[in-house]
Amino acid sequence: MRLGLHVGYWGLGLTAEEQLDMVKAAESAGYDSVWAAEAYGSDAATVLTWLASNTERIKVGSAIFQIPARTPAMTAMTAATLDNISNGRFLLGIGSSGPQVAEGWHGQRFGKQLRRTREYVEIVRKALARERLEYHGEIYDLPLPDGPGKALKLTISPVQERIPIYLAAIGPKNTQLAGEIADGWMPTFFSPEHVGEFRSLLEEGAARSGRSLDGFDIAPNVNLCIDEDIERARDAQRPLLALYVGGMGSREKNFYNALVQRYGFEKEAKEVQDLYLAGKKEEAAAALPTELIDITSLVGPRERVKERLELYREAGVGTLVVTPLAFSAEDRTRMLRELADLL
Repeated sequence: MRLGLHVGYWGLGLTAEEQLDMVKAAESAGYDSVWAAEAYGSDAATVLTWLASNTERIKVGSAIFQIPARTPAMTAMTAATLDNISNGRFLLGIGSSGPQVAEGWHGQRFGKQLRRTREYVEIVRKALARERLEYHGEIYDLPLPDGPGKALKLTISPVQERIPIYLAAIGPKNTQLAGEIADGWMPTFFSPEHVGEFRSLLEEGAARSGRSLDGFDIAPNVNLCIDEDIERARDAQRPLLALYVGGMGSREKNFYNALVQRYGFEKEAKEVQDLYLAGKKEEAAAALPTELIDITSLVGPRERVKERLELYREAGVGTLVVTPLAFSAEDRTRMLRELADLL
């Protein structure tokens, strides 16, 4: 099992120098990859370019590039450029984001996501293979049939023969799709206790494309807080988990809330959402069940974290991507080094 560091959105309370120092510490501790995110603030590509130019070995990955933010061809261009800047260290994570961001920020209709994602990946692979970009699907039509458009091909070659594509997914059908068309799967709030249902979905998807999951990378993003005071460590998770379960989406469509309900916390998920949407964010965080925090994060004393690491390994996780949750850069760096030692 490899380790990855998720730096999330730009800053998160850190200066540029502190963030870079943390990534360099991860590289020296043997971490395999570092990942950056984007929503409606910092973009991931710029951050990854900066990190790639200031590191030597660690892989750099997008977690994730938003599908509604870029055309497939633009994603291929960015991936090829980052692969060159990093000398073959780039990992391409993509995902559909959510309806509020897609329609509110990017002006893109949030519909037919399975079809859209399938076509998007097919076009990106075609472009990265430097084939003439001709594609006629339900969502994308290249070149447009009624204008001067020309079937072009990428003018630069990636360093890697095949840039790995990771799909962010938590819903059952999207998880199946990841097993079918991607090289890796990036779930959020992943629970190793529930890996059986996830693995069966991935296997069903892989079978549709006539392949197995050999070499397929399960790479969950897991929040980390190593602290001898386990309640303090759990409390560090609450604001972020409450944001996603309670407020990351509408009452009618919140993928994270639905995931928590599938874990068996139907009543609690609805209560957290009701409180959060009513503006009672602290009460929503307090209403999160301790068990939910424990199964979706790495929290508590070193020995407890070490025990949980074995569960992720047994669940078939190939890359454990962690987000250290602490106020200071020193504490975040300490945690990522301690985790490397424990692994």
